[in-house]
Amino acid sequence: MFTIGDFARLGRVSVRMLRHYDALGLLRPVRVDQATGYRYYEAGQLSRLNRLIALKDLGLSLQQVGEILAEKVGPEELHGMLRLRRAELEAQVAGDRARLARVEARLRMIETEGVMPADVVIKSLPAVRLAVLSATANSYDPDEVGPVIQPLYAELWRRIQEAGLTATGPGVAYYEYSAEGAHVHAGAQVNLEQGGSYDFEVVDLPAVDQAATIIHHGLMDDVDVSYQQLAKWIEANGYRSTGVAREVYLKYADGDDPSTWVTELQEIVAPAT
Repeated sequence: MFTIGDFARLGRVSVRMLRHYDALGLLRPVRVDQATGYRYYEAGQLSRLNRLIALKDLGLSLQQVGEILAEKVGPEELHGMLRLRRAELEAQVAGDRARLARVEARLRMIETEGVMPADVVIKSLPAVRLAVLSATANSYDPDEVGPVIQPLYAELWRRIQEAGLTATGPGVAYYEYSAEGAHVHAGAQVNLEQGGSYDFEVVDLPAVDQAATIIHHGLMDDVDVSYQQLAKWIEANGYRSTGVAREVYLKYADGDDPSTWVTELQEIVAPAT
């Protein structure tokens, strides 16, 4: 047998908690010394303690824990309950991380207010033919666009490979807004054959006389910072946006360190009148 102190150490709980569980009838010692009041436990009781703690960590009240323990929950059922709780906690953590990323992105936007980017370039864009798959996101929020465009590109490249085609340039995405949300078009420059039949759309983006462009480095989670900087530059320098915005993925590949990604943001512009 083990003293309450040793049993607490082995079970990774406090002595205070063991006394509390004893008072509630959840885990009673096998023997209590009548003269000293010392509590003693057996190693076999660690199994019940493990279940008690696991059920408590599932978010159950101690009363509910007691009721479940009284029903003698088996290891497989308990394992299933814990797996479900783990999935719930992982989803919660992922949601919290996403919210934190959004807060950090908004903070960067606020911090850059009044700062005019110096690396905006006005240039012409050549016509480009793309293999395209499209879908609609609820909004332009990166949290809405990301889960839409990433599967689009995965599916697009699968179809491109099945067609025996190869890339001839970087990926190009473009967006259009309507009442339904943001229409997301995932495009790839590949060696399309004239008159070929494909299970994706073939789109010809026209040449553009003037586009205001800026290079965005790193994850697309905070691409809004770069877009807002570009918008400020466009307005401050006597231009207006006139066309569909494009994103050209100059350096991006699965497995790459996201901090090394390079994306050119292109806003089609004309002189303000």
